[in-house]
Amino acid sequence: MSQPRRILVVEDEPVINGAVSDRLTAEGYDVTQAYDGPAAVQAFAEHEPDLVVLDVMLPGFDGHEVCRRIQAVRPVPVLMLTARDDETDILVGLGVGADDYVTKPFRMRELVARIAALLRRVDRAAALAGAGATDLADLRIDAGARRVWAAGEEVHLTPTEFDLLICLASEPGIVLTRERLLADVWGWPGASGTRTVDSHVKALRAKIGADRVRTVHGVGYALEVGRKPEP
Repeated sequence: MSQPRRILVVEDEPVINGAVSDRLTAEGYDVTQAYDGPAAVQAFAEHEPDLVVLDVMLPGFDGHEVCRRIQAVRPVPVLMLTARDDETDILVGLGVGADDYVTKPFRMRELVARIAALLRRVDRAAALAGAGATDLADLRIDAGARRVWAAGEEVHLTPTEFDLLICLASEPGIVLTRERLLADVWGWPGASGTRTVDSHVKALRAKIGADRVRTVHGVGYALEVGRKPEP
């Protein structure tokens, strides 16, 4: 029998921390709890979780700093909990390595579904380990190594940003709807969560270049290949 996936829950409100931890334990996960920034970093080092559920507002130092520190040690999927549905807060989280976010108050069922989707993406990434590199004009994507170069410069993407780019690059120039991206990248059926797509596309553009992802308003996004630069 395989070992249960390990999840670190970082939340300073005991009631919320307990409720999330109890539900995840009931779902079959091995759960560790932390209540402030320093304790979260220590627990990450000691328990080596497969995924971190991380509140933004924490004593000691905030969730963004926790995310920055743990990602510097080892890439790990991070689901952030935020009290404000504010795009700036969300983009800061994505910028320091978070993969997804849930706004409080949230349904426990949605949180569990988001966690399962993140872990499925980790499994899909492992399956790509032997894949080679793809060149799309001056954009080079190595799916196996999960590395990206834009105009010869390496770009560091979060796991979700990389998966989003892979999905767009699978059909270059073709407009993929937000619903399609939610289903293929996040594993969520239905139209809820389109702001998640928009936020991740904005973060991806900031790293690979805004002109490389075209918006079709009311529909979705397409990866613009363009022409290779002249030698």
